[in-house]
Amino acid sequence: MQSTPNYAYVRGQVLPLEQATLHISDLSIQRGYGVFDYFRVYNGKPVFLDDYLARLRASAQALHLPVLLSDDELKEVVQELIHKNAMPASGMKMILTGGYSANGFDPAEPSLVILQQPLNLPGPDMLERGIKVITHDYVREVPRAKTINYTMGIRLIEEIRRRGASDVLYQRDGVVSEFPRCNLFIVTHEDTVITPAENVLLGVTRKNVLALAGKRYKAKEGTVTLEDVYQAREVFLTSTTKRILPIVQVDEQAIGSGKPGEVTLSLLKDLIKLEEETSLVHKV
Repeated sequence: MQSTPNYAYVRGQVLPLEQATLHISDLSIQRGYGVFDYFRVYNGKPVFLDDYLARLRASAQALHLPVLLSDDELKEVVQELIHKNAMPASGMKMILTGGYSANGFDPAEPSLVILQQPLNLPGPDMLERGIKVITHDYVREVPRAKTINYTMGIRLIEEIRRRGASDVLYQRDGVVSEFPRCNLFIVTHEDTVITPAENVLLGVTRKNVLALAGKRYKAKEGTVTLEDVYQAREVFLTSTTKRILPIVQVDEQAIGSGKPGEVTLSLLKDLIKLEEETSLVHKV
């Protein structure tokens, strides 16, 4: 059976993926200059798309990159790709770069790329076991912007694997911030849910989990130290591609009972319910 062709949007055109290319003068290639965002497609519909478009625009503004399409025009492209690609479980990435630079440094008209990729969410085994993470001394440049610069996260992949971990948590002077692609939450022994407030990307899943947690528990943004993490009753991460994933070990310190906690798993159920409700009413 022949697979369905994959299409992408590149600089104003919808093309088969194998033809979707950028010129080598693009600043994403020359200097790694650009921003992006990523959202899930569930039952053929984008989930929380307005939030992701708003964050893309905020990231673009931080890097002085104009978004040349309106939200309605972006939604039309998204819908066309969803229709053409027919991927039941997928994610869609929107990349905005500094464009085709004449001298390899000065920005030009931005290049907008939108592509759709298959996506597998964490399975039951991972949710049942939880994951181990390590820590590293680092703060991302322009933390509020979702830039395409993932040099540190990629450079640490070998170290993460060597230590039998799944991800790396950034910290500076004992204050934690975020993972390369995820936000952090802790649950205190008093059932307070806290996520770091500074030097973090404002994740859409983070925003939704904060709101959901506030309906059941005390929930807030604030300073979270490494010691807070080590002493927490529960720790978990959030992201578009992982939803909520329990963390049972940080460095060599077991968290709580060493197993995924009740608060974490209850919030995951609430988040899945919210996503399902949103997909039923969302219109592109």
